[in-house]
Amino acid sequence: MRTVLISGAGVAGLSLAYWLRQYGFHPTLVERAPALRAGGQAIDIRGTAREVIDRMGLMDEVRAAHTGTRGIAWLDEQGRRVAEMSADAFGDSGGVVADLEILRGDLIRILHDAADSEIEYGTEITALTEESEGIRVTFTHGPARTFDVVVGADGIGSGVRAMVFGPKSVRDLGYDVAYFPARTQLDLAGWEVIYNLPAGNGVGGRAVMLYPLGTSGECCAMLGFVSPEPLSSREDPAAALAEVFAGAGWEIPALLDQLPDDLYFARTREVQLTDWHRGRTVLLGDSAFGGSLGMGTSLAVVGAYVLAGELSTMDDPRAAFASYADEMRDYVAANRKRPPGGARGFAPRTRNGIRVRNAIMRALPHLPGRQRMLGGLQRSANAITLKPYPALRS
Repeated sequence: MRTVLISGAGVAGLSLAYWLRQYGFHPTLVERAPALRAGGQAIDIRGTAREVIDRMGLMDEVRAAHTGTRGIAWLDEQGRRVAEMSADAFGDSGGVVADLEILRGDLIRILHDAADSEIEYGTEITALTEESEGIRVTFTHGPARTFDVVVGADGIGSGVRAMVFGPKSVRDLGYDVAYFPARTQLDLAGWEVIYNLPAGNGVGGRAVMLYPLGTSGECCAMLGFVSPEPLSSREDPAAALAEVFAGAGWEIPALLDQLPDDLYFARTREVQLTDWHRGRTVLLGDSAFGGSLGMGTSLAVVGAYVLAGELSTMDDPRAAFASYADEMRDYVAANRKRPPGGARGFAPRTRNGIRVRNAIMRALPHLPGRQRMLGGLQRSANAITLKPYPALRS
């Protein structure tokens, strides 16, 4: 068992490729995008995932790419800061924002260079056929090939998961989000800010977040809203967002003017599976346990370490997959628990609800039991002990 096909060149896939190469495997990645995806939002690296990054020898590089965010602040209707939470207020990994935040594109670049693996861009898997000595794979482009193992690391909308487990393995969480790079005249002073609007224009509560990128005015913007039906599936996403946020004040008109052609706009969903493997195919990252709040990247990094380690110790991939699932199950379950309030806390429906939420956020750092009110994220982010897998092979 030496050849592994990984569908998806994101955080999960690239992390897995790195570890597989350390153990003497020959990973091949396929990515449907035409090139490495450099965009995306700011993401947190929390808890045990930091230990994995450190074992990869990448921590200095990751910290050097830290966005510099000091914490998160909530704004009132006039755009005034009324509550704030520093990145270390609940431990290094337990707050709404962790104290180690990096742009997804920067982390992808770092992992890509470290993985040093074959990547086929602009293609995806079309069929998987189990055979006695491997699994035969066909693609949208290129000849069919046979591998010992196939890994679906292709995100919440995983094509591999749909082929192996069927299409009804995800649950709609009820809101849409869009991310894009932007510029702002606001002096964010290193703080992320969140500005809310009540229900209107045919949708529920709405939220706008700005993530500062240094001190030049560059930022990453997020527009999100609660909606019974996904508007992100519309042919013209910019028009859909303009409709949802029509008549809004603050910085929102200027942000809408900056919507890019390659806008990331998607429906939030949660994977619901009891098993993450079948035959010679296994799922990793969001394709397996997508739906956490603030832990997706960390779960992918830790999962890649565990999956590669288990494959390195067993000749039968099925046994390795079962052991991987046993190691990860409790950790994933702990990190998929959502804080009280869910989407209502992110985007309250009424103006009064926004004011109450802001008052809670202002008081939260000073309340007893505050960790529990945020879902106990500091504890759950560290809720796995990494096994010391055998010495690396040449």
